[in-house]
Amino acid sequence: MENSKKISGAEALLFSLNAEGVDTIFGYPGGTIIPLYDALYVHADKMRHILTRHEQGAVHAAQGFARASGRIGVCIATSGPGATNLLTGIADAAIDSTPIVCITAQVPVNALGTDFFQEADIISMTSPVSKWNYQVTSAAEIPAAIARAFFIAGTGRPGPVVIDVTKNALTEMLDGFSYEKCTELRCYNDHPVIDTAELERATELLNRAERPLLIFGQGIKLSGAERQLREFSERGNIPMASTVLGLSAVPSDHPNFVGMVGMHGNVAPNWLTQNADVILAVGMRFSDRVTGNLKEYAKQAKIIHIDIDASELGRIITPEIAILGDAAEALAAMKRTIEPRDHSEWFAAAAAQREIEEREIITKDLHPTKERLTMGEVIDGVANATKGDAMIVTDVGQHQMEAARYSRYTRTRSLITSGGLGTMGYGLPAAIGAKIALPNREVVLFCGDGGLQMTIQELGTVLEWRVGVKIVLLNNSFLGMVRQWQQLFFERRYSSTPMTNPDFQKIADAYEIPHRRVERREDLAGAIDEMLATSGAYFLEVKVDEEDCVFPMIPGGAALSDIMFNESL
Repeated sequence: MENSKKISGAEALLFSLNAEGVDTIFGYPGGTIIPLYDALYVHADKMRHILTRHEQGAVHAAQGFARASGRIGVCIATSGPGATNLLTGIADAAIDSTPIVCITAQVPVNALGTDFFQEADIISMTSPVSKWNYQVTSAAEIPAAIARAFFIAGTGRPGPVVIDVTKNALTEMLDGFSYEKCTELRCYNDHPVIDTAELERATELLNRAERPLLIFGQGIKLSGAERQLREFSERGNIPMASTVLGLSAVPSDHPNFVGMVGMHGNVAPNWLTQNADVILAVGMRFSDRVTGNLKEYAKQAKIIHIDIDASELGRIITPEIAILGDAAEALAAMKRTIEPRDHSEWFAAAAAQREIEEREIITKDLHPTKERLTMGEVIDGVANATKGDAMIVTDVGQHQMEAARYSRYTRTRSLITSGGLGTMGYGLPAAIGAKIALPNREVVLFCGDGGLQMTIQELGTVLEWRVGVKIVLLNNSFLGMVRQWQQLFFERRYSSTPMTNPDFQKIADAYEIPHRRVERREDLAGAIDEMLATSGAYFLEVKVDEEDCVFPMIPGGAALSDIMFNESL
């Protein structure tokens, strides 16, 4: 892309983004970044800027945009507090492998290090939590820096990149503009060549297995390996289990899918993990929330680990076979040599564990006999009404785990949630970003009263941009997940977890969002139907049981076999 006209650094930055196919950015203006906003004003036809109400809202919206669409999300912020307000979202994107490019303004180059007004060393601050960062100090550097940023953010294991641009670089003039996309970098292996000998060893091990299990994570979605995963499982007749972030990569009703692993996962896949003889782990990182006590994790299993990030191989679990490479390529190659096997007894064992969970937990959650509504029945009601076709976004807490458990998914990229960092306040802005990315998809946000109030100001973004997200507030007047731990392990000493809340209906009304509050079971189905029939945004507040707990639960430090089915076990 070339242009001979004299332009400013700010325009060069805008044109560079445009050359990468960016049409939407999220941000908040400030003094140092004014030249870029002026360029946005002059060239409004080239870019849509979504004004959020806080920089944290901007970065989480960029994350939601990226997770929903598979494209790279972009956010911008001014220097100092604008930049530092992005830190939580950058850290969240790093641990959850979300491709975003964060552009921050910086004080003029000759003022660096002087404690100039709104100066903050964002390069040092973001180094531990970004995939790459770089400070641009002249306008001439801008196109190459942006090209490199997009290449790094979106290739290999995706992640956040930070580009810090000094104010003088934004105002300097360039004699024309040219842009060349980055396709390779020395010392950066974005697409490692898979060791075919290791693949053969892996399939040989699986072909001999009597009790194989395939555990997949978000790497399946990031690789676009959904079809390869499904076909591999079907050919080998191998049960599939998912991490939280892997959910929706295969349809919930796939006959080989046995559920979600981990602390609040389903009983069957956790039981299968502890009894498998071979585990194939693809695109997942063996988080503590997945493994429980490492010393007791799958002690009898030989583990095959496939990941595109070499640093993850052997970092937590030492596998029998480690395969560095792209998930789609690896699974496609393994499918050619995997042998169809009769694992009907192994699937029957999983079904028996599922029946235990149905009896002990699911029936009580979805068809309760107590007076107060449960989170599970609300989420199940939405799943029934949408036929599992909605994109589900969550904040963090009890509702997050219940939404993961009881939502149903018919297509990929249908669950967006904060996994590794567990960021309260993530939900509302991420849902906004997801809906803006895919306006024709139904986007339903499940949030709690605690997390919602961390970024509630983003209702202003919903108002201004008429973002048609459906917001379901599961209100128990508690910081529910912390309260659950206090209830179970601290003798109900509810220290700073009860919440005195505002009238959320009045708040929704102030932001011109249609709304309703439900407290009785007989009103729930009608309220859900009303929400989904409403064009545009809707705010449904459901008052749920204050001391409802998420079960099953693996207590912290316990093994996956140490399952709590209720408060007394």
